[in-house]
This record gives sequence, structure tokens and C-alpha cells, in this order.
Amino acid sequence: MDTLAYLVPLVLLPLSLSFLFFIRKSNSSSSNNPPGTGGWPMVGENIDFALAGPQKFVYDRMKKYSPDVFQTSLLGEKMAVFCGATGNKFLFTNENKLLTSWWPQSMKKALLFPDFVEDSLKEVSALKRSFLHDILKPEALKQYIPLMDSMARDHLEADWSPHDEVKVFPLLKKYTFALACKLFMSVDDPEHVARLAKHFTLVTSGMFSVPIDLPGTAYNGAIKGGKLVRDELLKIIRDRKKEMTENKETAGRDLLSRMLLVTDENGEFMSEMEISNNIIGLLVASYETTSTAVTFVLKYLAELPDVYDEVYR
Repeated sequence: MDTLAYLVPLVLLPLSLSFLFFIRKSNSSSSNNPPGTGGWPMVGENIDFALAGPQKFVYDRMKKYSPDVFQTSLLGEKMAVFCGATGNKFLFTNENKLLTSWWPQSMKKALLFPDFVEDSLKEVSALKRSFLHDILKPEALKQYIPLMDSMARDHLEADWSPHDEVKVFPLLKKYTFALACKLFMSVDDPEHVARLAKHFTLVTSGMFSVPIDLPGTAYNGAIKGGKLVRDELLKIIRDRKKEMTENKETAGRDLLSRMLLVTDENGEFMSEMEISNNIIGLLVASYETTSTAVTFVLKYLAELPDVYDEVYR
């Protein structure tokens, strides 16, 4: 009896590994999929991604599979990664044609009100069609420049000038988040912005980690931070609705006010949760990407003094 107890695991272990290998191989061998592999079931290629880092992970697979596109599995989702100029051109020329907005399930759970995720993605398109183009056209952008310049000067004076050495990327994230809060929602109280940023940092630090929701994990922290962000946004949205009811002059002054006024083809207004989801999506889009781009601009200006002198002139 004791011998049998030891033999059963020894027999089942190889069979289980063989079964997992068969699933892995069959999932990655479809002729309709790009070259590559989905990694191990459940785990995917999260471990390889974490160990190698994003840049090396992508370059290694471009070299091994294809310089244009390859398949993988990250954050619990199967996905195709488009690479290089050709891949970027394909993505940007086929929005809402061959491609549509999509969020991994792990990010939805951390960031958004789940009941309104799909509706919110549709509403983003409606927002673009109705007024987002008006907000982003050159004539409208001119109105934002004085505010952006003023906030940049205040930021440099407070966080850069007093120091001989600064860490550029964290400071730029602080500036871009404050700017987004001001432009999207007219929130400019430093303590309020700092509180929102603290919660938002919890989300961005954990939403791209392995989606294991256990106490102490980065992903668990992202879920908690996401709830705090949503609670803060709901309070801002409700205060603005009350303000607009009492004072019509505030209507249309920023993105939040416009979202509260937009209606669908049936004349229905967006719900508070849908508006929150849209604002969170815009905050995510404007946070890391803008900060990273400006950081690299400053890096190259510092490394290329001739270019810096011409820009300064």
C-alpha cells in the first residue's frame, strides 16, 4: 500500500507534463496564427518577460520568429506583437477597421468598473466622433499652451531648480499627471492631485505584473489602487454634475464637462461609471507614454549639446 502511494505520483507526473506539453504545442501550431509560442498553459511567457525585460523579450522573438509580428501570451491573454515601422503603420492605419480597442482582463479588473467595460470602449469611439476632434485640433490646442507653460514653469521652479541633480522620469510623471488632471477635470489642488497620483501609481506599478490576486502581490496592490482611483473619480464626477446643475456656465469647460453632456443616438447620457472608465483610460494613455517621450527628448538634448544649443536659440 505504501509502495502504491509513491508510485501513483511518479506515474501521474510524467503524464501531466506530457499533456501540458501537448496543449502548448497544439496552441502554437495553428497556421492562422503568427509564428511564436504561447508559452506554458496558465503561465504563458510572463516569467521570460519579467526576467528579460520588455526590450530584450521583443528583440529575442523578432530574431527567432519574425521581424514583423509574433505571437505570445502575457498577463493571461494570447496576443500578437507587431514590430518595426511596418507593424506600426498597420496598427495606426487600421484603427476601427481591422483593429479595435482592447484591454487585457487583468487590466480591466485592476482599473475599470467591469459592468461597463465594453460599453466604455464603444463610448470612446463616440466621444472621438462627437467632440474629441474639436478638443485636439490646432485652434483648441492653442488655448492649452498658456496653462501648460505656466504649470511647467511652476514645476521646474518647485521640483528642479532647488536641486543640483534630479531624477527626470519620476518628476515628469508627476508633471504630466498633474497636467492631465487639470486639463481633463480641472483638478488643480496639489493635495488632491497628490492623493490621486498615489493611488494611480499603485495601479501602474502592478497592472503589468503577473495577475495573481493574493495579499502582498503587486497585482493585488493594483486592484486596491484601482478601487481608490475609481472612488476619487466618482466623487469628482458627482461634484461636477451638481456644479453644472447649479451653474450652467461651467458646462463644456473641460473633458469631464463634455462627457457629462454627450448623448448616444437614443439621447441617453453616459453613466458615472462609464465616464470614470473613459477618464481612467485617458489618464493611462497620457501618463507613462508622455513622460517617457519627454524623458528621452531631455536625454538626447543632454547628450547632444550642439542640438541643445540650436533648440535653445
